Amino acid sequence: MQKSWWKILCVLLLGYSIVGGFLFTAPHLPIIHETIRNLYFHVPMWFSMMTMFTVSLVYSIKYLRSNNLKDDLFAVQFINIGLLFGTLGLITGMEWANFTWGEPWSNDPKQLGAALSMLTYFAYIALRGSIADYDKKAKISAVYNIFAFALMIPFIWILPSLADSLHPGSGGNAGFNAYDLDNHMRLVFYPAVIGWILMGVWISSLMIRLNLIDKKDIFNEEQNLKNQFDITL
Repeated sequence: MQKSWWKILCVLLLGYSIVGGFLFTAPHLPIIHETIRNLYFHVPMWFSMMTMFTVSLVYSIKYLRSNNLKDDLFAVQFINIGLLFGTLGLITGMEWANFTWGEPWSNDPKQLGAALSMLTYFAYIALRGSIADYDKKAKISAVYNIFAFALMIPFIWILPSLADSLHPGSGGNAGFNAYDLDNHMRLVFYPAVIGWILMGVWISSLMIRLNLIDKKDIFNEEQNLKNQFDITL
């Protein structure tokens, strides 16, 4: 029970934010009207993606320092779940844009930046699939992960802010930050962000366990080699 408290919290927060997202009071703003409720679902997807990619970066750096294949496994699974959230973020964003901008995809700088970031990480998955040797795959992937994260920051945050954009928070448009966000919306928005991030960690942990079982021969072999090395020393 003590180890599962955060899972219970995740379920409670998501249940609350989903119900609140559809039923609680939301401000009636021009153009977006009731579609503002998508904020509770669209933006948390991106926060979750960023969190998953950041955790993955940490494990890739750990792998380069330790050569522990489990760190590589953690890194790739967090990227997989990060891409899942990124895909959901794009879908919910395109649906929102269809109502507010008149079309789901308008080559907006924010849309392009998000798409380029995700393509960079999809290339990470393709790179891993093209290398047969597990140790070589892990090392090259770890270095590439650092490169991909370094590209993601300007793609999502810096370059779109320098161009004219219809996206909230860009090009002088009002955003949904601490100053623009309605007080009623904060009561749902922040729990939604935390809940979806916890869900991402939960799914990642399940995928990691499944892969540890599936690849137990590789990890057992690695442990045996380490034990032999320690005995030799």
